[in-house]
Amino acid sequence: MDAVSPIEKKKELRKKAMQLPLSPGVYIMHGKTGEIIYIGKAKALKNRVSQYFGSDRNHEPKVRRMVSNVDWFEYIVTDSEFEALVLESSLIKQNQPKYNILLKDDKGYSYIRVSGGHWPRITEVKKVEDDGAKYIGPYLSSWSIKQTFDSARKIFRLSDCNKKFPQDFGRGRPCLNYYIKQCCAPCRGRMSEEDYNEAFQQALDFIKGGSSTSVKALTARMEEAAGNMEFELAARLRDRIAAINRMKERQKVVASRVEEQDVFALAQGETHTAFEVFRFTGGKLSDRESFLTEGCQPDPEARSEFLRQYYSIRDRVPPALALDGEVEDQALLERWLSEKRGRAVHITVPQRGEQHQLVQMCRNNAAESIAQHTGTAGRDASALDELRRLLGLEKAPAYIESYDISNLQGGENVAGMVVFENGRPLKSAYRKFKIKTVDGQDDYGSMREVIRRRFQEYKAHQAEGDGTGFGRLPDLILLDGGKGHVAAVQPLLDEMGVSVPLFGMVKDDKHRTRAIALSGGEIAISSTRRAFTLVSSIQDEVHRFAIGYHRQQRKKAAISSTLTSIEGIGQARAKALLKHFKTVSNVASADLQELENAPGMTKPAARRVYGFFHDMPEGEGTAGEAGAENHGG
Repeated sequence: MDAVSPIEKKKELRKKAMQLPLSPGVYIMHGKTGEIIYIGKAKALKNRVSQYFGSDRNHEPKVRRMVSNVDWFEYIVTDSEFEALVLESSLIKQNQPKYNILLKDDKGYSYIRVSGGHWPRITEVKKVEDDGAKYIGPYLSSWSIKQTFDSARKIFRLSDCNKKFPQDFGRGRPCLNYYIKQCCAPCRGRMSEEDYNEAFQQALDFIKGGSSTSVKALTARMEEAAGNMEFELAARLRDRIAAINRMKERQKVVASRVEEQDVFALAQGETHTAFEVFRFTGGKLSDRESFLTEGCQPDPEARSEFLRQYYSIRDRVPPALALDGEVEDQALLERWLSEKRGRAVHITVPQRGEQHQLVQMCRNNAAESIAQHTGTAGRDASALDELRRLLGLEKAPAYIESYDISNLQGGENVAGMVVFENGRPLKSAYRKFKIKTVDGQDDYGSMREVIRRRFQEYKAHQAEGDGTGFGRLPDLILLDGGKGHVAAVQPLLDEMGVSVPLFGMVKDDKHRTRAIALSGGEIAISSTRRAFTLVSSIQDEVHRFAIGYHRQQRKKAAISSTLTSIEGIGQARAKALLKHFKTVSNVASADLQELENAPGMTKPAARRVYGFFHDMPEGEGTAGEAGAENHGG
């Protein structure tokens, strides 16, 4: 039996989808081997499922891959959209479908391991073993215990190396931590076991009781030592108290007036989405989690799916959630979370104040995760994500092309194209254009010519299977100009079948970037600091590049016109002279013999050039020249 083609299979699935009811429910996509590859909910099953098997022009790459792997689907009708949401969350948790956002609850609990022996060590571990050591825990937040553990190690200067004491005393020099005063270096063999155990016990008390308890105990011990005239010990305790207080001050940076809440933010790169979660308890940051998922989708949908998966694998639900943007099905999510918690849960999108700052901090951390994944700087990743949000793009524009026209009263019409990749100039991809079909000062016509030529090159490269240079499709095009430029060029892109977001960059009367232009108006950009800086840099760079090329062409034209105005000197000879003598002034100062010996020159041509710069009547020359000519005549 012949296999069904992908196109026929898609038509078959769409036909079945169009027969679904207009009722809320859950749909389940199966692969060729019967495995569940995606689970979703719908307000109207027919409308939602049929979208997958229609045109894939607006589908994300992840969705297109999923659809291409669907062999059949089934569905469950529910009485309400809320029931569909609850059922969807339950089924995803049970089946872990490949194409859903999967958040595995595999972080586990953390323990503090206290080794036995005369020189004990403190380490952070994930499980308890029967090894004779003492274990403290479990701790729910691996992040918070790590922060506490690192703080204790630095404050009390405990060793974190693998050396064994006293066996390794005196073997080798102390490590860097000793010299930056983060380790007491027992490896030197100059520290008593009593002093080491004292610092060790104080660190353990700090981990168990927290900073406040430790400060009280250490203060009392310091005062006792001072009273006993043990000034060296008192000074050491004083330094430890100061270190704890400094650590407390740094921790105050992340505090909130809301006693208990979760803060969520996302950042999208070219191929991945990063989610960041800040968990606040008692008004302070108690835990943070980062998740990197494959694929991109509209922000409201991504937030909704992430929140459903996140809380489906967690028992704790806070009374408040702060998000960095709108979320799909907010009312349904609030109801679901409220029932899960047993009390009301509110979702907000802060626009100003402390809460907004927390959300921004969370978003910056998400952007940093994207930066780490792509190998870019965190600031660049954040700027690209801001630009994506500002322009309503489906993904962060990793590859941006920008164009500018330069001329002087319609003369020497040229254009420059610059490229920014991952927020940085990619100078190897810069290109220059001489305007060929437009006469006079017509910026719109010149821009259309440049864009047409660029994407004609793209199609030629694609036909040859070349995806480099002009064969690469940009994620975003920025024109140096307003909505008029966008309105002039957009129909051309549509005509050529090129689907690339197109915007203009508008300057104020002081030639500073003011806004982003689209065919129907403008988008203010000054409020998004990093995106504003990026767009300003792009606009300044493309203007510099285009005007630099224009000046170069004007200079060449001026030079060329000087030489070509001499009878018998055409473009080829003028070019050869400039190549040989480098400048027009060198040509003017050359003697007749040098001109005659220049590449491409004849004696009559040399005399004309010499005569042009020296006011020598045509036919005159040196005695040698005249003699030679007469001899030949």
